[in-house]
Amino acid sequence: MNDTTAGTPKQSWWQRLKGGLKRTSSSIGTAVADLVTKRKLDSAMLDDIEDVLLRADLGTDVAVRIAEAVGKGRYDKAISADEVKDVVATEVEKVLAPVAKPLEIDGSKQPFVILVVGVNGSGKTTTIGKLSAKFAAEGRKVMLAAGDTFRAAAIEQLKVWGERTKSPVIAGAQGSDSASLAFSALTAAKEQQRDVLLIDTAGRLQNKSELMNELEKVVRVIKKVDASAPHAVLLVLDATVGQNALSQVEAFHRTAGVTGLVMTKLDGTARGGILVALSEKHRLPVHFIGVGEGVEDLAPFTAKDFAKAIAGIEA
Repeated sequence: MNDTTAGTPKQSWWQRLKGGLKRTSSSIGTAVADLVTKRKLDSAMLDDIEDVLLRADLGTDVAVRIAEAVGKGRYDKAISADEVKDVVATEVEKVLAPVAKPLEIDGSKQPFVILVVGVNGSGKTTTIGKLSAKFAAEGRKVMLAAGDTFRAAAIEQLKVWGERTKSPVIAGAQGSDSASLAFSALTAAKEQQRDVLLIDTAGRLQNKSELMNELEKVVRVIKKVDASAPHAVLLVLDATVGQNALSQVEAFHRTAGVTGLVMTKLDGTARGGILVALSEKHRLPVHFIGVGEGVEDLAPFTAKDFAKAIAGIEA
């Protein structure tokens, strides 16, 4: 029997991914279909295809490479939108395949410490909640640390996720020192033999040095308790910021040693290609992507599915 929510059949991850990337795939697909109608392939059309891909934020290098691949052996011939989409999917998958890596929890580290960083509004706290639900469902003992001490709402939000996943939450008063809180949380997680400790951090702009210095302090203090921690530093990126994400990766990687990416809000933009541009430039592992609000809308990243969805190809 199908799972249902309010009488609606539950969607598969592929359906949710395809739906989430609909704005991006439609912007590419519609523009490509308009370009290829009643025209033979020439250099002007290839320039136009390149422009379409740039508007979807795939990045210059990838856009040029796709346009070149489309042109190979097809000059002065009629070409269909489906042919172009196939090339887009193939080339995008080539870029993404090397970075599509699962987040592996090393069981020899107890706890396995995951520090979650990013700018305000990127979806850090929600992502931590969803990850805690996934880890708890796998039978892991999770602890949450409400290190975003600037926002009372973030502290309350984590407490709600803690109740849902039956995970203890270490929290302080609003405005308390986030490094001290991280120290207390890791100490408690060790004492309680927790499998995973997820530490939230305050959202900070990548160009504010004093806030980035605070983040460096959090990392330093964690290492006082466990020199090998944090074992993963996840940067949560909001897909709707487009090219701005490139500078965010640079700044957070420099400050906190980012080990992997989580991209959220892909359903809220027609510029989902930014994940391709990021992967081409930084080559950091992409662990999860989010295409909606529900727990099931955050899933491990797979290159082939993403490439097909962004190109608008059916399963």
